[in-house]
Amino acid sequence: MVRYIFITGGVMSGIGKGVTAASVGKILQTRGMTVTAIKIDPYLNVDAGTMNPYIHGEVFVTEDGGETDMDLGTYERFLDVNISKEHNITTGQIYISVIGKERKGELLGKCIQIIPHITDEIKDKIRSTARKSKADCAIIEIGGTVGDIESLPFLEAARQMRLEEGPSNVSYVHVTLVPVLEVVGEQKTKPTQHSVQELRRIGIQPDAVVVRSQSALKPEPKRKIALFCNIEERAVFTSPDVRSVYELPLVLDDQGLGEYLSKRMLLKTKKPDWKAWRKMLEGFVDPKNQVKIAVCGKYAELADSYVSINEALRHAGAANDSLVKISWVETETFEEDPSRLRELDSDDGILIPGGFGARGTEGKIMAISHARRKNIPFLGICFGFQMAIVEFARQIGLVGANSTEIRPDAEHPVIDLMPEQHSVEQKGATMRLGANEIVLTPGTLAYQLYGRRVISERHRHRYEANQKYLARLEEAGLVFSGRSTDGLRMEVLEIPSQLFHLATQFHGEFKSRPNRPAPPYNGFIASCLKRALARGKSQS
Repeated sequence: MVRYIFITGGVMSGIGKGVTAASVGKILQTRGMTVTAIKIDPYLNVDAGTMNPYIHGEVFVTEDGGETDMDLGTYERFLDVNISKEHNITTGQIYISVIGKERKGELLGKCIQIIPHITDEIKDKIRSTARKSKADCAIIEIGGTVGDIESLPFLEAARQMRLEEGPSNVSYVHVTLVPVLEVVGEQKTKPTQHSVQELRRIGIQPDAVVVRSQSALKPEPKRKIALFCNIEERAVFTSPDVRSVYELPLVLDDQGLGEYLSKRMLLKTKKPDWKAWRKMLEGFVDPKNQVKIAVCGKYAELADSYVSINEALRHAGAANDSLVKISWVETETFEEDPSRLRELDSDDGILIPGGFGARGTEGKIMAISHARRKNIPFLGICFGFQMAIVEFARQIGLVGANSTEIRPDAEHPVIDLMPEQHSVEQKGATMRLGANEIVLTPGTLAYQLYGRRVISERHRHRYEANQKYLARLEEAGLVFSGRSTDGLRMEVLEIPSQLFHLATQFHGEFKSRPNRPAPPYNGFIASCLKRALARGKSQS
């Protein structure tokens, strides 16, 4: 029988529900349980694919081509499992399914209502996803905060599941905030009290409360939360500031969360084994060196737009015993004042991430050119791969080289729409998505990084390198070291004469793990460290 743990949130968004959900899963995983995680997003969109990163943060791509919430990336990194697109449930998906059944006549004679039809669909989806994962326990994070009108059907479904599955098979963990008034230094519990009151009004009594706070809860605030939220003091846990997010499972388990949930749900678990996890953490919390990376994009003011890239850099940093300090750079600043490119000279590496649209594009090309001319380690991802081709084409004399995404009338369209995309009319879920195999050329940097000829990586793009220009680019020294299995799509480029100048059409960051960094990122950080050591600026 599958056990279900629902993670809800209160007070405000962005307090770490996703990391808490992943941590709970990790705590149970170290006790020998098979764990999966599901994210419920109450918005009406079918998936996250068409949303602006400013609105929703990064779009995480799954192996099977799902464009999902970034929390699925958190789950994969903590649990070291690949999660399917079915693990991201949205209101849009639920309503489409129910209305589809009504239109087909499967619900003839019935008045379709939120209860029971929508809530039944939600429960069926949760149970089906958990069963397909063959999990002992499913962690279900309900997005948003308690009190949001969009979340109500999902909370009602969670309430019903406890009745149907039995009290020991369903638990509720509520994540909330305890702010501190700097004037008096007091931890304020009232927001938590009101949040739990709202949850109880809906019909859910939390079994445990995880409080987000700068430091551990003091005895009196902890006592007040237990009293006013109707739970035992031993069921109140703190999620404090940590040096690395990967510390949180240990912090929560040390407070007794694993033992509490095991007893509460009558789980037959073994003694937790944190040895490998603690060993992995050493590189994150006590590195000997430091490297500084400039991530040059157009969503730089919101780090959530590039969360997987951020984590992949930190994974590679830990593997190279280095603290990675990231500076987020808006590339439009280079277009406005080209002299500001000199600021990149103080960085140990330059990364151009994925993206869409014309804004900031020339600034990205300028940054790539600066990296090549100054022999600064460079890594390009997806759109960064495409702009690296544009930059190289321009410097070998193809004046006016560009992507037709940016300039449909480009004189030299070295990047063009993929042939199969010309007939696409809808925007949602129509890109080249998910895992595809890639063949690497022996003797190249890419082959050296991966150590094998055939790899599999995740994609999300509509445009690609124009085959009409490949011969000219290669003759001038650009090496396409990775191609699709049919040889038609360029997947990896590199310039052998540079310290590290590599770009990938795929998103290696989506498969990066804290104990197994993505090879392109690992090689990039290793080269950045080499540059830092040569300049005598590597001490953390």
